[in-house]
Amino acid sequence: MVSGDAASIQRPETGEPSEGSRQPIYKTETTGNYWQDIWTAFKRLGEMPCARNSLLSGIASGAGVGFIRAMSASPFVASNWAVGSFMVISLGTWTICQQNLEAERRRLARVVEGMPKRFIKQKEPKDGGSEEIQN
Repeated sequence: MVSGDAASIQRPETGEPSEGSRQPIYKTETTGNYWQDIWTAFKRLGEMPCARNSLLSGIASGAGVGFIRAMSASPFVASNWAVGSFMVISLGTWTICQQNLEAERRRLARVVEGMPKRFIKQKEPKDGGSEEIQN
């Protein structure tokens, strides 16, 4: 087995590989070049769960709050409000989205656990069900 691979996770008590670990393993592939790694992560931003919606909500709210605040205050104050509202809205929507995803994963795991219990069939007799019922 390759170390660091998902299949190489071992159970502590037996030392044998576990079939399904609850926590996902995230591999971080780095090149050693900081700016290239940042650029690669930035290009993959849309693949991250909840990131796209959170950032779009934050950008829209930041622009809106900044524009409204700019009507009554200096550009410096308006930009502070814009950045602040971007941060609060982005982090808030990302947190709520992550909680919803985790709740959905828990519900799905519960449904998968319950499936074998629901569909257990009784064994049929080997002779094709030609048993006679005696009174």
